[in-house]
Amino acid sequence: MADETPAGVQLRLLQAALDHINQGFTVFDGDLRLVASNRWLFELLELPERLSRPGTPFAEFMRFNAERGEYGDGDIETMVAERVRRAGAFRPHYLERRRPSGEVVAIKGEPLPGGGFVTTYTDITDQRQREEALERAVSDRTAKLRESEQRLRLITDAIPALIARFDAEPCYTFANRRYAAWFGLTAESIIGRAVPEVIGDRLYGELEPHLRRALAGHEVTYEYRRTGPDGRLAEMRSTLLPDMDEHGEVHGCFVLSLDITEQKLREAELQQAQKMEAVGQLTGGVAHDFNNLLTIVLGNLNALRRLAADRPELAEFVDPAIDAANRGSSLVNRLLAFARGSTGEPRPVDVAATVVDLSRLLRRSMPSSVEVVTQLTDVPRPARADRSQLENALLNLALNARDAMGGRGRILFTIAETPVDSVRATVLGVAPGDYVRIDVKDTGPGMTEEVRRRAFEPFFTTKEFGAGNGLGLSTVYGFARRSAGTVTIASPPGEGACVTLYLPCTEPQAEPAGDEDDSGERNQVTGTGELVLLVEDDTGVRAVVRRQLNDLGYLVLEAEDAGEALDMIRSIGEIRYLISDIVMPGQMNGIALAREAKTLTPAIRVGLISGYAEGRETQELASCPFPVLAKPFATEALAGLMGRSV
Repeated sequence: MADETPAGVQLRLLQAALDHINQGFTVFDGDLRLVASNRWLFELLELPERLSRPGTPFAEFMRFNAERGEYGDGDIETMVAERVRRAGAFRPHYLERRRPSGEVVAIKGEPLPGGGFVTTYTDITDQRQREEALERAVSDRTAKLRESEQRLRLITDAIPALIARFDAEPCYTFANRRYAAWFGLTAESIIGRAVPEVIGDRLYGELEPHLRRALAGHEVTYEYRRTGPDGRLAEMRSTLLPDMDEHGEVHGCFVLSLDITEQKLREAELQQAQKMEAVGQLTGGVAHDFNNLLTIVLGNLNALRRLAADRPELAEFVDPAIDAANRGSSLVNRLLAFARGSTGEPRPVDVAATVVDLSRLLRRSMPSSVEVVTQLTDVPRPARADRSQLENALLNLALNARDAMGGRGRILFTIAETPVDSVRATVLGVAPGDYVRIDVKDTGPGMTEEVRRRAFEPFFTTKEFGAGNGLGLSTVYGFARRSAGTVTIASPPGEGACVTLYLPCTEPQAEPAGDEDDSGERNQVTGTGELVLLVEDDTGVRAVVRRQLNDLGYLVLEAEDAGEALDMIRSIGEIRYLISDIVMPGQMNGIALAREAKTLTPAIRVGLISGYAEGRETQELASCPFPVLAKPFATEALAGLMGRSV
């Protein structure tokens, strides 16, 4: 029968309240007997109702759990005794236990004053499942993030650029493999290191203003030079991009650096080519008129020398003037060879034999204080080039080396055959293939970088005024390029200069029998009153050439242009020779005039003279069937032209 006393009513109300709590609840006294519990405990732990009676020993609860396997395998009484012993210590405790059915129960015990303890049992299965799900999600997210980072690392490492990030300190927080290797580090070891520590105080001092500006929120692009771990001096272009949040606060900078060494080389080569082209055009523009002037000067001086043959006292005035005019003619011809891009007569040349012969000549002509050495690492195949132009190029290099050494030191010629692959060919600006390489090295003081860059420019010289005209190396450059090769200079200051010629290899072939005499002087012809039509638009030149032809025994008719000349050919049948300038005013040049003249009068013999041909005339000269004599020329050379006329 229910206790209706106030105390009984209060106990029922308290029990009802405890039964509504969603936690299990037990109270044991100092003798480890049950004082109170609630319904939720028995539902949570699936305990029998009989254990809920007050006074039930704590050991009965433990025995029931042990018998149904809550504590795993083992002797039941031993497991019960151990748990009773721990409970009797009345110490605060907390543990979580996963029941065989899968629920996770959190058990928290607290001792009571005077003995005994109160224990709460909480079902935390859902909480643990959520936590485990969260842990799995975090683990999956971490794995995906790590995979993404690895993929990003692979991408940035594969990009042919230097990529990094540094914070506001500035210290590195990221660097791809190329960036780290550029400073001799690994991508892992660079992280966390200060920028000055990595790039060095000198470079940091140079770049610090750019870093400060970038950390102030500005995108910055700059260029710098640095010697890399491989010892190569590289040109670099870097862009700094500020890393800003949505509020505009800068937290660091991203770095993108590109090696632009090859680009700079290409730009320099393009500028060099443009300079060469400009000089060639300038030279071609003045050469025709200048050669006409020299023709007049030399023609009159030679005439004066013949007229004054019985007055030797005049020779000391005339001969130096003729010598100076001839030197001027030689200078113009060298310029014209550069401007025209004339290849001469390229044929297979035994480079090794040519260098050996030249070295022998140089040893006899150089001062005894200059040692000339030839070194053959192998016997290369012939190179396709004009032998005389090759000899002239090597002679120029030897003389430059002598002057650079101050007349004391060693000039070393090294000859070898070397393959040039596509990468190296791109750098050199030639076609891939096999080349004969000729190194001309001296023991002089070397060149500064500025001098090395400008060395091939026409008229550029470091010699004192009057000691050189600055055409030596430009002539070598022109010869190499016209021969489908190239020339380079390596010259560390204080270590001398090494000029390297690359000429394409070719297969040997039999030389034509007999010596060829391009000057035509072996075929000189003098006239016996034959009629010559001289076509020249410059009055002074026409007067000189007319006198030379008269001296050779010819009668001369004159015309200023092609139209006038054709009229004469049609009306005067006695004309036996046509001597015409190539470049003339009007629509018809000398080559076209010669062809028309041969059509009108097939028996007429034709010879051409030229101060300089450009544009259309240059192309026509390549297939011109008529002999050409370059201005200025002596009477003997003109006689040779008459003998070669066709």
